[in-house]
Amino acid sequence: MVENFGTGDRLIRATAVDGGIKAVAVTTTNLTAEAGRRHKMSALTTKALGQTMTAALLLASGMKQPQARVSIRLNGDGKLGLIFADAGFDGTVRGYVDNPSLELPLSNPNSLDLGSALGTNGFIQVIRDVGYGTPYSGNVELVSSEISENITYYLVSSEQIPSALLTGVLTDDNGVDVAGGLLLQIMPQARRDYNLLELLDSRVKSLSEFTALLKQGMTLRQIIENLLGDLGLNIIPEEQPVKFKCRCTFDRVLGALRMFGEAELREMINEDQGAEATCQFCSEIYRADRFDLEKIILNLQESAKSS
Repeated sequence: MVENFGTGDRLIRATAVDGGIKAVAVTTTNLTAEAGRRHKMSALTTKALGQTMTAALLLASGMKQPQARVSIRLNGDGKLGLIFADAGFDGTVRGYVDNPSLELPLSNPNSLDLGSALGTNGFIQVIRDVGYGTPYSGNVELVSSEISENITYYLVSSEQIPSALLTGVLTDDNGVDVAGGLLLQIMPQARRDYNLLELLDSRVKSLSEFTALLKQGMTLRQIIENLLGDLGLNIIPEEQPVKFKCRCTFDRVLGALRMFGEAELREMINEDQGAEATCQFCSEIYRADRFDLEKIILNLQESAKSS
């Protein structure tokens, strides 16, 4: 299990217009860098995964239960393949891309548009797990090669929530410079106020690229105040730390090894003196020696006798 504490990445929540607008903003610089380092990612794939993890954190921030989680799957016809991010209401996030070392030229190095890397044909799936019962899953076709536009389209078309989502990752020769995102949503009580919808749309369009503002040294609070300060803004004082954290453990790896069965486990013992597993979400490597595998075999035998 991987945890990255004390990174400085933060999430803040706010409302405006008597609760008619909900705003969430987050910095994800350090957790994006952590993901890039662990998966040995290129600058391009770091941008793609960083944006998707940022979006997942923003969506998860609106869940109600402490154990609730949101997963985002972007699967286009570009060379990136699948992009997956999983975030919790608790501020943890993890993720991966199918092709982490991919590097393609971008028309604009700081653009959010990933062009042919993501592709425009494919699907986005968002899974909301409230912590009990059956998770809710929604799917829509990709409409853009820009990650934020696809997730905004999903929110509007599948969940019927007027939304504006901005995410970005700026990189330099040293790696991730700044990363973060902003989510604005119109709440049900204000959705018939067309003047408010037009006002918010114009504010978002006039907003400079979110990460450029972070690069200039602006705080999340300052960005939201500039955007909504004249609309009865109420920023919740408590800031939430967010971090890269995977839920993998050695015990879970041992549980997965049980599925191979006794014959294959004995083959692993004879050929490799154990087994090695790498977590897809964080690239953590787990090594089970022959004694670990022999214990699993013994447990399998005991289970077979009692059944």
